[in-house]
Amino acid sequence: MIRYKRVLLKLSGESLMGENRFGIDPKMLNHYAEQIKELVEMGVQVAVVIGGGNIFRGLQAEAAGIERVQGDYMGMMATVINGMALQSALETLGVYTRLISAIEMKQIAEPYIRRRAIRHLEKGRVVIFSSGTGSPYFTTDSAAALRANEINADVILKGTRVDGIYSADPEKDPTAVKFDTLTFAKVISLGLSVMDMTAFTLCQENNLPIIVFDINSPDNLKRIVRGEQVGTLVEG
Repeated sequence: MIRYKRVLLKLSGESLMGENRFGIDPKMLNHYAEQIKELVEMGVQVAVVIGGGNIFRGLQAEAAGIERVQGDYMGMMATVINGMALQSALETLGVYTRLISAIEMKQIAEPYIRRRAIRHLEKGRVVIFSSGTGSPYFTTDSAAALRANEINADVILKGTRVDGIYSADPEKDPTAVKFDTLTFAKVISLGLSVMDMTAFTLCQENNLPIIVFDINSPDNLKRIVRGEQVGTLVEG
């Protein structure tokens, strides 16, 4: 039984670094590609939004003397590079993909057309959304929330380094308590960081569930789509 038939997987660019300080670790790239392939083989429709923090973050721009808007566009280009890498890794495994960019660059990616993206999913292709929303001042979290709602995804799966949402940073506070489930209102009242507020509000207004989980643990994705309790579920 499959509980979630169409999912949007949100990956951070930093997760692609692995043990490196910059760039793409081939082991991590293949790890994600293999997990996504397993979902496709189960009959799950998969869309992916990936960040670009392993290459460039727009928020770093001002410190380097680069205008904020220009820096944000540079960050969007970084997500395209990561999207191309993931596309190549998936196709090496025999998975059909489509790389879609919110900024037109027809030599390497399709432009974003909602109905076409949905049709790709219906045909069993993995759709990789790149370039964020195509506009500055919006994070890839916001892009994930926007695209997930537009394609009528059943859930956003946010892959992180920790196994859910805690009352504090578990890597810094050993007394932090993990939550299995939370409501949107509870997340706000406790001041927990799940996604940026723009993205989180968009999910809340459209009642789109978010599952925060450890992406580095094998089989977690498969267990989630089967309906098992993995990570932390935010809904309602």
